[in-house]
Amino acid sequence: MIEPYFFAKLIHILAAVVVTGTGAGIAFFMFMANRSNNPQAIYITTKLVVLGDWLFTTPAVITQVVSGMYLMHLLGYSFDSDWFYAVAGLFILIGLCWLPVLKIQYRLRDLAQLDANKNQVSKEFKSLMRTWTLLGIPAFAAILIIFWLMVFKPLSVV
Repeated sequence: MIEPYFFAKLIHILAAVVVTGTGAGIAFFMFMANRSNNPQAIYITTKLVVLGDWLFTTPAVITQVVSGMYLMHLLGYSFDSDWFYAVAGLFILIGLCWLPVLKIQYRLRDLAQLDANKNQVSKEFKSLMRTWTLLGIPAFAAILIIFWLMVFKPLSVV
């Protein structure tokens, strides 16, 4: 039988992989579709990005929170430690970037559909895509910093 700690740790790591992999994949495919200036490719990509965020990113983020809290409980880590404040602060930063990105993705998808019908990429799409990208950069950097905090625990956890 698997101990609860190891099972929770496995789930937590898998969820982190899904969040990071999906985020990197979505960013790559959106970037490449946007660069193609192909309205049909952009539309298909934006539709799949919205779907991918709901199918993969959202459940993985929820799993991260639940499994992370459970692991902290099992390990006796303090919710009043510098380490937790750093992780929670970065997680909040990611959320503050990701929530507008979700809204923007719906608008990008809708614009892409209109653009596909006109067979040209609009300036509004390009402008919103820049905003989407600018929000993704600090969010992804924060994910990498959280990985560092998780592995090296440079701050007190108790």
